[in-house]
Amino acid sequence: MTMNSPMLRWAAFFFAIFHVYTNLFAALSELWFAAIHFGGFCALCAFSANERLCPDDAGRKFKYSLNIFLALLGLAIPVYLMLFENALYAREAEFIFSDYVVSAIAVLLAIEFTRRTTGWFTPVLITIALAYILFLGRYISGVFSFPGLSVETVLYRSFFSSEGMFGNTANISATYVFMFILFGAFLLKSGAGEFIVKLARCLAGRFIGGAGMVAVVGSGLMGSVSGSAVANTVSTGVITIPMMKRSGFPAQFAAGVESAASTGGALMPPIMGAGAFVMAGYTQLPYTQIIAVSILPAMLYFLTVAFFVRIEAKRLGLLPDTIEQTQSVKTVLKEGWHFIIPLAVLVGSLLIGYTALLAAVFAIAATIAASWISPKPMSLQDCFDATVDGVRNMTATALLLVAVGLVINVVTTTGVGNAFSLMIVEWAQGNLLITIALVALASLILGMGLPVTASYIVLATLSAPVIYDLIAHDYLLQALQATDLPTSVRATLGLFGGDPVVALREMPLEMRQILRTELLDPAVLGGMLLSAHLIIFWLSQDSNITPPVCLAAFAAAGIAGTKPMATGLTSWKLAKGLYLIPVLFAYSPLISGTWPERLSVFAWSCLGLYALAGLLQWRLDKPLNPLSAAMLVVAAGLLMWAPLSTPYHIVGAGLLFAVMFWQKRTLALS
Repeated sequence: MTMNSPMLRWAAFFFAIFHVYTNLFAALSELWFAAIHFGGFCALCAFSANERLCPDDAGRKFKYSLNIFLALLGLAIPVYLMLFENALYAREAEFIFSDYVVSAIAVLLAIEFTRRTTGWFTPVLITIALAYILFLGRYISGVFSFPGLSVETVLYRSFFSSEGMFGNTANISATYVFMFILFGAFLLKSGAGEFIVKLARCLAGRFIGGAGMVAVVGSGLMGSVSGSAVANTVSTGVITIPMMKRSGFPAQFAAGVESAASTGGALMPPIMGAGAFVMAGYTQLPYTQIIAVSILPAMLYFLTVAFFVRIEAKRLGLLPDTIEQTQSVKTVLKEGWHFIIPLAVLVGSLLIGYTALLAAVFAIAATIAASWISPKPMSLQDCFDATVDGVRNMTATALLLVAVGLVINVVTTTGVGNAFSLMIVEWAQGNLLITIALVALASLILGMGLPVTASYIVLATLSAPVIYDLIAHDYLLQALQATDLPTSVRATLGLFGGDPVVALREMPLEMRQILRTELLDPAVLGGMLLSAHLIIFWLSQDSNITPPVCLAAFAAAGIAGTKPMATGLTSWKLAKGLYLIPVLFAYSPLISGTWPERLSVFAWSCLGLYALAGLLQWRLDKPLNPLSAAMLVVAAGLLMWAPLSTPYHIVGAGLLFAVMFWQKRTLALS
C-alpha cells in the first residue's frame, strides 16, 4: 500500500493524531470509535489504490471513480451510526430501509477491502459464515445444524451491536494494536533497524554459520519491536540473505532461514503483534503477564532455527571466518545505546502499572527524545513520516480485525464453536496431545489462506475452551478428590454417582468451568488459560510460512531470487519449533510454573530441540546412521517430555552428548 500524495499523507497523519487523542483523552463510545477506525482505513485504502493506477490502465477513469465512491461510503458508515443509533434504539431495534442499506454496505465494504489487503480467503470465509447463519445451517444435519436468523437480526448484530464487526477485535485494533504499530514505526524511523542488524552481526557473526546466526538474532531483535513477520523479512532480509549467500549458504536455505526466523518476531516480547493484544482481550489477563511468560519460549524457537543453521553450516564446511568481519559489541552499543531507551521505557511503564496505551505513548516520546542523543536526531519531517508509515503498516491489520468480527459473531451466535469443540473432544477421546495435533492440522489448513491474526482468532474461538479444559483436567480431578469439598460441589458430584472420574467424563463443559472457578486458584487458572491460548497463538504463526500462501517466505524468495513455493517448504521445515514448543505449554510448567521450574524446562528443552533438529536434518557434525538416529529419538523424548523426572533428563542428555562425542571423534580420525 502506497501513500505518496501530500493530501493522502496528511490525511493519514491527522487520522493517527485522532487515534492517539481518542485513546488518551476522548470519551468516545467503543462502537463509534471502532466505526470511525474502520471507515477511515477504508477511505485510505481506496484513495491509496488510485495512486497505483497507471495512466494507460484500461478502465482507469472507472476504477478511479469507483475508489472515490467506496472511500465516501466508508466515511459515511460511522457518520450514519453516530447519527441514527439512538433512533434505532428508540424504535426498539426495528430496522427501517436506511438501516438495511447502510449495514449491508458496511458488511460488503469489510469484505471488499479485506479482499484487497489480504486476498480472497478471508472474504470467502466471511461469505460462508454469513450464509450459514442466514440459511445454510438449516440444510446441515448433526451438531452443526442451525435454523437460521432473519436478515434484520444478522445485520443488527453485525453492524449495530458490540458483537459484530465493531466488537472486541475492532476495539483492540483501534487501541492497542494501532498504538504499538505506531511505536514500531517511530523506532524503525529513528534508525533502530540498522542498529539491530549491527548488534546481531557482532553478537552472532563469529559463530559457525555466522551469517545465518546473524539472521536469526537480527530477526529476533527486530521482531521485538515490529511484531510482523513480513516486515522483519523485508527489513532484515535485504542485508542477511545476501550475507548468507556470500558466506556459502544455498539461496533457498538462506531465504528459508530469514523467513522462519522472522516468523518468530511475533513471538518475541515486548511487542508480539496484533494477536497478542487480541489474546489479552480474550483472556482478560494483563499484557505484562503474556510477555513475561513468552520470553523463554521465544528464545527456544530462535534456538531451534539456529540449530538448523549450525547443522547446515557444518554440512557445508563453513567456518566462522567466512563471513565479513564485524564491529565489537562495545563499539555498536556505544553508537546505538540510545535505541534501548524506548524499549526500557515501554517495559518499565508496563511494569509500573501504566496502561498499555500510555506505555506506547511514553515509548514514542522516548524514541523521539532518545534520537536527540544520537548523531541523527529525528526532525519534524521524520516524525511526520513515521506517523504516516505507522498508518500505512496498520491498514491491512485494521481492516482484517474489523472484518473477522463478522466471523466471530457467527461462531458465538450459532454455537458452532461449542460444536467444533465437542467434535474435537470426540475425535481425540479426551487426549490432550491428540487434541493439539488436530488443532495444529486445522491451523495448517487455515494458514494456507488466512493471515496469522485471523487464523489465531478463528482457532481461539473454536478450540481454546477444549484445550483449556483438558489442561485443567488433572488439576480439577485432584481438587475433586479432596475431603473438604463445598456442599454445592458434593451435590454436583452426586448427580454422577459421586465418582470424580466419572463426573468429569460425563458432565458438560460449562459445568466443569463452574467447578474450576470454585475449586482452583485464580492464578493457576490464569496460567492454564494462557497456556491454551499460547498453544493456538503459536500454531497460527505457521500462516507466514505455510504454502500456498506464505507471505514471509514469498518476501524472502523475492530477495533471494528463489522459487516461492520451494522456499515456503524450506521455511516450514525450519520453523518446526512452532509445533514442538506448544507441546511444552501443555505438559510442562514453562508457562504456568515458577521461574526455577521454567528455567529447568528451558534448559532440558534446548538439548532436546537440538536432537530433534539433528533428526530432521539427518546429521549433526556428520550424517546419522540408524543407531545414532535411534539414540537421538530416545534422547529427544527423555529431554522434552517434561513430566519425566530429572534422572530421565540426565539420561537423555547423556545419549545426545554420546552421539555428539562419537561423531566428533570419528571426524577427527578420518
